[in-house]
Amino acid sequence: MVTRSLARLLNPSSIAVFGGSWAAAVIRQTRKMGFSGDIWPVHPTKETIEGLPAFRSVEDLPRAPDAAFVGVNRAMTPAIVRALAETGAGGAVCFASGFREAGLDDADGERLQEELVAAAGDMPILGPNCYGLLNYGDGVALWPDQHGGVRLAQGALGAAIVTQSSNIAINLTMQARGLPLAFVVTAGNQAQTGLSDLALGLLEDERVSVLGLHIEGFDSVSGFERLAARARELGKPVVALKVGRSEQARSATISHTASLAGSDSASDAFLKRLGIGRVHSIPAFLETLKLLHVAGPLPGNTLSSLSCSGGEASIMADAAEGRGVVFRPLAPDHRAAVKATLGSLVAVANPLDYHTFIWNDEPAMTATFSAFVAGGFDLNFLVLDFPRADRCDDTDWHATVRAFQAALNANMARGAILATMPENMAEHWASEIMALGIVPMQGIAEAIEAAEAAAAIGLAWDNPPAGPVACACSAGNAAATTLDEAEAKARLAAAGLPVPPGKRCMDAAQAVLAAGKLGFPVAVKALGLAHKSEAGAVRLNLGTGEAVRTAAEALGTMGTGLYVERMVEGGVAELIVGVTRDPVFGPVLTIGTGGVLVELIADSRTLLLPASRDEIANALRSLKLFPLLDGYRGRPKADFAAAVDTMLGIAAFAADNADRIVEMDINPLIVCADGHGAWIADALIVEEEKK
Repeated sequence: MVTRSLARLLNPSSIAVFGGSWAAAVIRQTRKMGFSGDIWPVHPTKETIEGLPAFRSVEDLPRAPDAAFVGVNRAMTPAIVRALAETGAGGAVCFASGFREAGLDDADGERLQEELVAAAGDMPILGPNCYGLLNYGDGVALWPDQHGGVRLAQGALGAAIVTQSSNIAINLTMQARGLPLAFVVTAGNQAQTGLSDLALGLLEDERVSVLGLHIEGFDSVSGFERLAARARELGKPVVALKVGRSEQARSATISHTASLAGSDSASDAFLKRLGIGRVHSIPAFLETLKLLHVAGPLPGNTLSSLSCSGGEASIMADAAEGRGVVFRPLAPDHRAAVKATLGSLVAVANPLDYHTFIWNDEPAMTATFSAFVAGGFDLNFLVLDFPRADRCDDTDWHATVRAFQAALNANMARGAILATMPENMAEHWASEIMALGIVPMQGIAEAIEAAEAAAAIGLAWDNPPAGPVACACSAGNAAATTLDEAEAKARLAAAGLPVPPGKRCMDAAQAVLAAGKLGFPVAVKALGLAHKSEAGAVRLNLGTGEAVRTAAEALGTMGTGLYVERMVEGGVAELIVGVTRDPVFGPVLTIGTGGVLVELIADSRTLLLPASRDEIANALRSLKLFPLLDGYRGRPKADFAAAVDTMLGIAAFAADNADRIVEMDINPLIVCADGHGAWIADALIVEEEKK
């Protein structure tokens, strides 16, 4: 846990800059921002840099600087950082690259990073291999390049953004979408100060309204847990652009669960658990920051849309399909109230095409908009593309904006004016709209994704925070062994989990005797195969001794033995429940539609442990399979409570054995009719071999 304070580094009143051309660039950018504090160039030979007298060394400075930009090569960086730390400086940006991020083949980079961290001691450092920080509230630009941001007005609020990529940081400052920025900070390779440390420091600044994180990798599970807790305490939402969805799933997987879980689902589950919104593109990232800056997290997931085009209304409706937000249909009395403002020629629905009959009639638009947003939606969109200023006149658009503002104010409602294309809302319009307390949004898909993220944060904040992740431990390097089904089921049964009666057999004669004792019908399986169905190593619903003998003789040479098991009868649905051990988050629970087509259907949800009963139940309800569990088209309802109980038991078993289990697959978990339980019909466990 990092306890060092970042306050002086993030909000300095004095700055030291080290180096030649890079230092000169920092001075130019800081002056351009109107920084009012002291700027002290340090160079061993130059007399002046950018017209300022240069000091020869750290020891020659008037006093310890609050922040420093170290723009020298990697070999010289540790010595300067050590001198700064010894004089009591507040922190430093380490610009040079070629440290640990250079890779294992560069022994010098590894050594220099260790020297750098040791040299810094308790003094915080950013990087190495990063551009630094921009503090738009105080006019601080420890930044050796251009940027597109402007100084934050006195008393104004803005977004803080932390990214591991300096180039992405530059690009984000160039946005022309009306998002006010309070801070942009780069983390580089996070040698000492990680993403979560920086985020926690920025949250404490009263000028920060919302926090955006571009994440390539989590620096600390516990650090992110502290960040999420503090964000909730302060009422400052956090949104993440987490990369990595396209990474190959683990190459050395045995279970279906590992194939489903892949490399990114655990990250997604972690962010959801923390109440951090997640988006998947830079435009959606910016739109979400704007929405959260102006409106905060949404209290629910219902949307409305107003436009004067049927085409736009249809596109809006399509954009929400399959997302976590909905355009809720209008109640009859609400529809009638809207209809009364428009006349008989307009079909009233949500999204609404109000046609052009009332265009530029401000009282009429106000009446229609007011009647529509009175429906209690969590976010109301007005789709409005603005004409290009170089060829057209936008005078008439002012009336529409005023009418929408009046409607929102009259109903104390949240609203966004949405241009379908980013270029169709100039930056001055975005700023004017934001000043009215309305969210200026650009791009339909991005706006819907932003609403979905804001609603997810609101839902998370309405519920008690989740506890710490159970076991954030790295997987070991020990060899792994796969238990056969008989041994895996014996382990699960000993833990109190529902396993059908079964017996290990060595030959067909033993299989026939076992079947008679277990009771028909039975299943006969070859042991020692990971995916028996694919290998044709399973025979089901055998009702006679002769059928068992025939099956056992056919399967006897396929594996390491035979397993005879009492068939589960009356199944309503088949699920998969499994656990994989993530190197960052520890045991990860995956539940989904099971059976032989599990990867093809890919209907699954991932949860981190410990998972509550409500989390498991909600994950089950979110599956495409759930209607089958709920009595689809007159079919029997499944024993939902038993399914949840079994999943809780599997999760507890995984947590109790987290230091051993590498992968676990329960596929299928057969859920029977209500009152008849859920049964583990097949099980696979891969565990580390203990020395």
